[in-house]
Amino acid sequence: MQDTVLTNILADKIEWITDHKQRQPLESFCQHVQLSTRSFYQALTGGTRTKFILECKKASPSKGIIRTDFNPLNIASIYRNYASVISVLTDEKYFQGSFDFMLKVSQTMNQPVLCKDFIVDPWQIYLARLHQADAILLMLSVLDDDSYRLLAAVAHSLQMGVLTEVISEEECARALALEAKVVGINNRDLRDLSIDLNRTRMLAPRFPAGVTLISESGIKSYRQISELSHYANGFLIGSALMAETDLNLAIRRMLLGENKVCGITRAADAQAAFEVGALYGGLVFVASSPRQVDVALANAVIASTALRYVGVFRDAPVREVSETAAALSLAAVQLHGNEDQAYIDALRLALLPDCNIWKSLDMRQKLPEHNLNQVDRYVLDNGGGSSKPFNWSLLKRVALDNVMLAGGLSVTNCLAASRLGCSGLDFNSGVESEPGIKDHHKLATVFQTLRAF
Repeated sequence: MQDTVLTNILADKIEWITDHKQRQPLESFCQHVQLSTRSFYQALTGGTRTKFILECKKASPSKGIIRTDFNPLNIASIYRNYASVISVLTDEKYFQGSFDFMLKVSQTMNQPVLCKDFIVDPWQIYLARLHQADAILLMLSVLDDDSYRLLAAVAHSLQMGVLTEVISEEECARALALEAKVVGINNRDLRDLSIDLNRTRMLAPRFPAGVTLISESGIKSYRQISELSHYANGFLIGSALMAETDLNLAIRRMLLGENKVCGITRAADAQAAFEVGALYGGLVFVASSPRQVDVALANAVIASTALRYVGVFRDAPVREVSETAAALSLAAVQLHGNEDQAYIDALRLALLPDCNIWKSLDMRQKLPEHNLNQVDRYVLDNGGGSSKPFNWSLLKRVALDNVMLAGGLSVTNCLAASRLGCSGLDFNSGVESEPGIKDHHKLATVFQTLRAF
């Protein structure tokens, strides 16, 4: 057999099992193995929300060390707010994983914990359950049908779930014949480590509605999740999150998009926006707006919660904008007036380097020119203050990677808006009870809808 990454991993895994079975034979610990009480299958079925298996992963064969400050307890404390299931890598040589990592995570979680390893021996399953795993991964690429049946039966005898992994049409047929309940379609080919997200699109139609499908590997963005959610019931995400310094922010961006709640005037509303999953909070410094705040009120709002704050200005003096941005440590300033290239150039020089510039564009008639230098992101709306969406057909054939969509967004249209492919959505009047007062129920409903895909 030609050597591949997978064959090398399996050879080393068999050697590891042989060694560790001698050190820790099953009879030395089987009396301490208890049945799982957290249902992997229930966690991934039911309801309308897309399911997420979020992974604790220090390293991988394709990337080497992914997270240098790997602390499974810290990671799990963040994952618990978003995940349906937590996955923990336990392979030592190739992923720098550990069964001790899994035990620590499991002891702090309510969600089921998946043991992610190359499982070929029943002893591994008992060891996983000893360390409080509630489910295991079984890869059809490394198991024949008889081996799969044996291993799945052992797992089920311990009331553990099984994530059955496939990478080909032939393996899909086998998974169906083996009556797999939860199937993971791996977009990574472990023979050469290549990624192909089309594998989820191609293989998902092979399964009937009763099988829960999880898309694994290569998932990096909300847009990908939104597109693939037509084919999969959930996603297993590891490397893309582990590579991020701010894990909480990365999860929000990936699971919900880079969304903003604008026109915040109260600390309680900022807290509500953060709790439901917003990344950005908008503070309006425009005198004619019913949502205007001054620096003192803005400071109080900012101190209340860890949103990234964006200051909204209209034709204000460059010095006023830059000084306000510096005083409040704004993540961005959003320009809603007639600011031209000369203004933007001057503002860029005056702002701190880590403060971005966003420019609003009026979409009432057509898409204006949007090739300004020094602009990090555009906000497309219906002229501002109309509380109505513009004609979204104007966005056809437009690159939207650096675009926020605004204007009349609410629970009735947010899901359709999210599928346009913009970098994020900008909510304001559609989540208010009155101008400047956010309705916390509307906020929660909007973000729950975005999670449902």
